[in-house]
This record gives sequence, structure tokens and C-alpha cells, in this order.
Amino acid sequence: MKEVIVYQIDSFTKEKFKGNPAGVVLNAENMTPEEMQLIARELNNSETAFVFKPDNPEENFDYHVRYFTPTTEVPSCGHATIAALYAKAQEDHLDSCTIAIYTQIGILPIHIERENNDYLITMTQGKFVLSPAFDTSITQRILLALGLTTDDLDENCPVQIASTGHSKVMIGIKSNTVLNNLDPDLITLGKLSKEIGCNGYFVFTFDTDEKEILTNGRMFAPAIGISEDPVTGNANGPLGGYLIQNKIIETADAIFEFTGKQGEAINRIGKVKVRVSVKDSQPDIISITGNAVCVFRTTMDLK
Repeated sequence: MKEVIVYQIDSFTKEKFKGNPAGVVLNAENMTPEEMQLIARELNNSETAFVFKPDNPEENFDYHVRYFTPTTEVPSCGHATIAALYAKAQEDHLDSCTIAIYTQIGILPIHIERENNDYLITMTQGKFVLSPAFDTSITQRILLALGLTTDDLDENCPVQIASTGHSKVMIGIKSNTVLNNLDPDLITLGKLSKEIGCNGYFVFTFDTDEKEILTNGRMFAPAIGISEDPVTGNANGPLGGYLIQNKIIETADAIFEFTGKQGEAINRIGKVKVRVSVKDSQPDIISITGNAVCVFRTTMDLK
């Protein structure tokens, strides 16, 4: 019989039942992918992270992490990484440190900062990639599925795919009211995902009434079993690169930092701090930082 340690963590918040919930299994060394998928389905979060030690102690990383939605494995996940390292820090009473994790998108450094017996987690994301803007036909079909019109679009924001390892379609709109009233056609979005090769649609706006918040956003990924993701590290991070590469945000500095808010429409508000290092006027290294809070810790017997 295998006993695993299971955490439920809310990421990008310090308030339970806000932010983005993630399952975390800490000692997943002897689990099969089928067992991981079943636990992810049972916990029914947008993602569950499975953490295990490397097979070879001489590997140049500390832990291997795999990520599963309720229906499929995905290469990376921002909020589940925040959750996994927060749970690991809590479980092992870690001091401030940097831990290297192996994921499907490569080895990523994760910084754990201990403060007042709590932790702040910073994830360095994968290489930033920006695809060409969609043609008018595809853009119109995406907008129609989201319940948007061309008039809703922010004219400075091309509709295109951005990625730091797990891609999202970036859709900038003018109005926060329109954002919060979106009622997308999830079936159509799911079908479109297969056609465009991207599972997530991140709709964002600069129409915020909070001085410290640059963008509000919502993210839909029905093709991988996520009707709406409350707060998305793999959307807010690449958004930073998208804003720099498209010169939507001008910065004379080598570092561009902002805070994105998400989850307002579904009462799961969370905030993601994004940091983009800029090299030759192009985005280089992107990291996200978030708080987290433990909702529960338990153990599970796998027969």
C-alpha cells in the first residue's frame, strides 16, 4: 500500500477560498501516470502537481514535477508550481532558498522566500515565444466564441499566442465590465483550440480602478477540462512578454514589473506579480511571484 501526502493550496492569495486552488502530492515517487490522473480528477482542481525526487541522485535538479488537469497532463502550470513549492516549504520547514525543478519545459529555478514563518514563491518561467497575430478570420471566430465584437478589442493589442511553456491566446479588450460579463461558448472554444494549437484564451483589460493593478483578466481552457481558471501564472507571465515585444508598454528600464489581477468575476480574486527582464528592447527572462495559503493537508492510501 502506498500512502501519499496531499495538500490543497490556494495560490496568489493569502485568503482561503480565493485565488487559484491547486492539489499537490508531495511524495509521488512510486505513482503511475494513471494514478496521478485519477487523483487529479478526484481533487478536480484546474491542475494538481505531483512532486518526486529524481531517479538519479546525480541529476542537476532537486525535484521532478508533473502537472495534471482533471482530464490530461500539461507541460507546466504557474499556480500549481507556486502551490507545490509552498507545500514543500511548509512540509519541510524550509528557510529561504532556491530549488531547481524538472518539468516538461525544462529545469526551472524556484525561489522560496521565508518571511514571518510564511513563504513567498517566485517561479522563473520557460522561454518566451510570441506567435504571429491571427488573421481576421480566426480572430473573428475567437471573438464570436467569447461573445465579443471587434469594437470590444483594444486596438493596441493584437490577438495572438504567447507562451512561457504552456501557451495562451492573448485578447486585449477595452472594458472591465465587458470582461466580467463574458459568457463564452466553451464547446466552440474547445474545437478552436485543436485548430489553432492552443488550449487557453486569456482575455485582459487595462481598465482597472486600482493604482497598483495594471491588468484584470480571465482565462478559459475548455479543451483541457478547465472552463475557467481563476488566476493563471502561465497567462499573466507571458502577458508581460507580449506587452514588451509589441511595445504596448514602453520601458526605458532593463526590468518591467507589474501586478495582474484575476478571478473577480467568479469571486476567487488573486494577484500575480510579473517581472520581465528586457534585453535589446525584447523580453528575456520572465518570472512570476505569488503568495499562497494552505487549505488542508491529508494523506491518501493508494491500493
